[in-house]
Amino acid sequence: MKLAIVGASGLVGRTLLSMLEKNTWSVDEYFLVTSDKSAGKKVEFRGKAYNYITIREAIENKPDIAIFSAGSQVSLTFAPKFAEVGCRVVDNSSAWRMDPDKKLIVPEINGNTLTQNDFIIANPNCSTIQMLLPLAPLHREYRIKRIVVSTYQSISGSGQKAMAQFENERQSIVGEQFYPHPIDKNCLPHCDVFLDNDYTKEEMKLVHETHKILGDDGIAISATAVRVPVTGGHSESLNVEFEKSIDINGVRQILSTTQGVILQDDPKNNVYPMPLMASGKDDVFVGRIRKDLFQSNTINMWVVADNLRKGAATNAIQIADLFIKKGWLK
Repeated sequence: MKLAIVGASGLVGRTLLSMLEKNTWSVDEYFLVTSDKSAGKKVEFRGKAYNYITIREAIENKPDIAIFSAGSQVSLTFAPKFAEVGCRVVDNSSAWRMDPDKKLIVPEINGNTLTQNDFIIANPNCSTIQMLLPLAPLHREYRIKRIVVSTYQSISGSGQKAMAQFENERQSIVGEQFYPHPIDKNCLPHCDVFLDNDYTKEEMKLVHETHKILGDDGIAISATAVRVPVTGGHSESLNVEFEKSIDINGVRQILSTTQGVILQDDPKNNVYPMPLMASGKDDVFVGRIRKDLFQSNTINMWVVADNLRKGAATNAIQIADLFIKKGWLK
């Protein structure tokens, strides 16, 4: 098996490599792809020195699987070229997520919809993945009517330049500004670009991707996405209204048996999810589950996940694993 990592030197790419260090796939060849200017540089991986290569070199080697984390434009340009040589592409950018001909996959939720004819598969946005992993089984049981979500998103979700700005500010170093305002000791209600409706692109991803993954355009969703001075892990406050009558103990029981979800819900003993504790983990953590005081069939919950793991790298590896287990590689 030949495996390509496109964007291997980025934050998600490095997380992928870290996870693949311990992966048990029988990979014969790895192709670590970066920008043309970084090609030829060496990187240590699985006890061996590898040269970064260009994306065109990777295509020429006809890999079986390529995991992309190199931005939308790279994916739009090159993912079809990989698919043309028989390579399965798992793309972490937003390039293909809303394409009606491409699947948007969270394996625990809709991995069973993949077929042998799918060659470009979209990895959802990190915030969408961690929100829907616990909500999907609740939707099946109670039917979601409306979601109000506020996100508290890590700087790592913006990439290396954002991390550099934060570190510079923390050390009182004047450097390049990625955000329009300081991020250290601050919160920015501004994730991605603002759209004509005054919501940000990040907020609308939560709307559109939820509808596509759950297959239900009738769910009302209102999102506010906030960047916070945390270096790893996204948090979300969810207020969820259901069509059917809910039982809190039933909700906890469903979540406690949901694959990929860990319940941390004992506030009297200060047990609840926190990004610091989710760092480096592949699961989504849920706590602070309680009924809304004034609205029927409605609950509040607090959801945390490592945005570079389940929000990106872990989910991508799980998608690739589905193809490997089904024997659908060329």
